[in-house]
Amino acid sequence: MFDSAVFDSAAFNLPSFDLVVFDLDGTLVDTPRAIVETFTAAFGALGVAAPLPAVIRATIGLPLERAFGDLLTAAPDGELVAEGIRHYQRLFKEIILPRAGELVFPGVAEGLHELRARGSTLAVATSKFHASADALLRSAGLRDLFALVVGADQVSRPKPDPESGLLVMRTLGVAARHTVMVGDTAHDIHMAHAAGMRSIAVTYGVHGADELALAGPTWIADTFAEVVALLGTQPAPGAQPARGAQPAHGAQPAPGAQPARGARPQEGAARPKAGEPVP
Repeated sequence: MFDSAVFDSAAFNLPSFDLVVFDLDGTLVDTPRAIVETFTAAFGALGVAAPLPAVIRATIGLPLERAFGDLLTAAPDGELVAEGIRHYQRLFKEIILPRAGELVFPGVAEGLHELRARGSTLAVATSKFHASADALLRSAGLRDLFALVVGADQVSRPKPDPESGLLVMRTLGVAARHTVMVGDTAHDIHMAHAAGMRSIAVTYGVHGADELALAGPTWIADTFAEVVALLGTQPAPGAQPARGAQPAHGAQPAPGAQPARGARPQEGAARPKAGEPVP
């Protein structure tokens, strides 16, 4: 974890983003534990011993085909994987959807409404299939806040490939320099890099701060309130630029402004390569 610091957004002259693209699982909704439970039940339905929870959790952020393929040590396009996915999708409706409302992370609903009120367009780019993502958002009472939801089955190369992000920007007519991606895994940050977006990594989801920092996000936030603050003018305590993060699109500090104590602009983040989607 990074040292807690107050990040002065004015000191870094943060841009106003027209489009904010969110990941879903682990970013807006606290589904990782329920996803592990659903995978475990799906393995039971297959009559196969389930992997340890930590092993299942490590696949969150990958496409279902890849996740089941890795966990079953089977071909992603094989019948065993297809059967596992069928069980998973059935159990998802039974285990996760009824609990969606209570799984929304603190501050998410209020924060999304605030961003909308400021004039930002909101979208979701997820490695879930579109139907599952749409159903989860509707069950959580969040769907109407998003102009667009792009699922893994709507692109040929899901996250961390940039295709999902590029599709969102193209459909909504917003350039990368006016777009920011918010996510809880390195897959989200890699996608943002490859699509030319800035990114905010949140540490309360699947990947921890150290793993996220290696992916080179523009900023890191520990709560959703900090995400909203970074996208506005009054940052919340603790929000800070990631190690190596540059002020967005070459922005320079405001004349005479000093970074808040402990805030560190980036020293040259590596740009990871693109790759694939999530349960």
